[in-house]
Amino acid sequence: MNIKMHPKFKKAILLFQKREFKGAKNICDEILEIEPKNFDVMHLYGIICYQTKDYALSAELINKAVKINSNNAEAYNNLGIAFKKLNKFDSALESLNQAIKINPKFFEAYNIRGLIFIELERLNEALESLNKALEINPNYAEAYYNQGNLLCEMKKFNEAISSYNKAIKINPNLDYLLGRLIFSKHCISEWKSFAKDLKDISDKILKKYKICTPLQSLRFFDSPELQKITAQTYVKEKYSDKNDLIHITNKKLNKKIRIGYYSADFYNHAMSSLLTNLYELHDKSKFELFAFSFGPERKDEMYYRISAAFDQFIDVKLKSDDEIMKLSRELKIDVAIDLMTFTQYHRFEIFTKRCAPIQINYLGYPGTSGASCFDYIIADKTLIPKKNQKYYSEKIIYLPDTYQVNDSKRKISDKVFTRKELSLPKDSFVFCCFNQSSKINPEIFYIWMNLLKSINNSVLWILPQNEIAVKNLQKEATIRNVNPDRIKFAQDMEMSEHLARHKAADLFIDTFPYNAHTTASDALWAGLPVLTLMGESFASRVAGSLLNAIDLPELITHTKKEYEDKAIELANNKSLLNEIRNKLNKNRLIKPLFNTKLFTKNLEKAYLMIYEKYINNKKPENIEIK
Repeated sequence: MNIKMHPKFKKAILLFQKREFKGAKNICDEILEIEPKNFDVMHLYGIICYQTKDYALSAELINKAVKINSNNAEAYNNLGIAFKKLNKFDSALESLNQAIKINPKFFEAYNIRGLIFIELERLNEALESLNKALEINPNYAEAYYNQGNLLCEMKKFNEAISSYNKAIKINPNLDYLLGRLIFSKHCISEWKSFAKDLKDISDKILKKYKICTPLQSLRFFDSPELQKITAQTYVKEKYSDKNDLIHITNKKLNKKIRIGYYSADFYNHAMSSLLTNLYELHDKSKFELFAFSFGPERKDEMYYRISAAFDQFIDVKLKSDDEIMKLSRELKIDVAIDLMTFTQYHRFEIFTKRCAPIQINYLGYPGTSGASCFDYIIADKTLIPKKNQKYYSEKIIYLPDTYQVNDSKRKISDKVFTRKELSLPKDSFVFCCFNQSSKINPEIFYIWMNLLKSINNSVLWILPQNEIAVKNLQKEATIRNVNPDRIKFAQDMEMSEHLARHKAADLFIDTFPYNAHTTASDALWAGLPVLTLMGESFASRVAGSLLNAIDLPELITHTKKEYEDKAIELANNKSLLNEIRNKLNKNRLIKPLFNTKLFTKNLEKAYLMIYEKYINNKKPENIEIK
């Protein structure tokens, strides 16, 4: 936000520029007592409030300013920005359109309008608005950056890379730009500068540069240290993480503990495929359940099943973070579970503002929040060994089997797929991996190609993310002297049938450092053995956690050589593989991994234990559920 200079408050301007906001506010208050209709002072005051993250007051003050002077495009633009922060998108668009009406060349307003259209999932209008900003100002790095983000959202990764490269030429130091560029390359399996890119990013993370998002860091590195630093840097820059504790004067144990689940994914989504049965099985005599939904509207079959499981299902998409926080407090939520943390559509600020006295980071983001506002993270002893506890800002709730809940009601289609139907060779050994292309890197792909070279008549069956990734993977296979036709690409399919087609594969081979998570559960539930490589980070230990919970530790490897050797051994030894498959099919119904009732009881024990600690004024500490 920019401001217009005014001689009456030069001192306020100087204080504002020095980020001495309290002093600047005091001067504005003094002037407005004498001149309540001073546009410049009112406008500046609103901008100061925005900088101090008081977005509601910012919008109120700038709205007063535009009523004093309705012909100032910059003020309308700033009002639009404040409304955007409050999730008042219609008001934001109205303000930005007014700014553009006053000044049709106002490229910043077109840029912000594009971001709002993205929030509203009006992607074509967003692209049109960002293109207009760049037509007016071809050297506008921020608009190229936002255009790249939008094109990623639209799965147009090649075009996104082009936009990011243009932004880098103009401003190579733009926050998070390099991480976005490298992630986009991962999405299309473009690895020309892979090692150099990761070295650049890791060096900058250690210097606490704003270089990549926490979610990207999980794909780039097997390092809980780098991931914690990334998260801390991200939170420090974007949020006020004061950990503003709620003090309850009358701490009596309630008859029912009020649990709030906060997510954008309460519909047919990978997260919901894991969580839905948990919601249904919660003991309603001990817990009262609230869902706070802030994602895209998707009223599918899963949405209706989920919403029926809650005592209250509340759509808060159009509410500001402040409003959600206040609503949570009014509803007296005792334990708030953030199912997003840093994943798409997250609302992290709800938790930095303390929506509940106990706050938990769970499932959606496999790593630390790096923030003091979260009291706990839910994990297990496989995911976070004692030596790694120092890399987590939260205290750890250790569940006894695995941290990952599963839905024991998931349906597998009765349809029996022939390999011919799936475009797989009849007598081949089928290695498969149904993880996203962005999880595949050259190091793991090199091992996969070694497997194809070592096992005659074998194929690799994967899910393509886009056509460019398909071509690049085929090209990489050729470089490694493997016939690209030996890579088979699966088509999108309805979930129950997708689960059923796993039976056509022989062995699921995992990605590293970002393991299969829900996809590993899918494979195991469908009866397909999963071979994983376990590292140090949370994300690289998830498949190992699942395998331990289903008593298949023999499928966990710890080095790339062991991973490759084990895959070759299993492909060459059909009796051993059949033995493992038979063990899996037996264990899936008797071991803890898919026992949702047992998981729910263990999780509820944790909720009761941490709530009792809170009631008794005890600080959060690592706890182990047995």
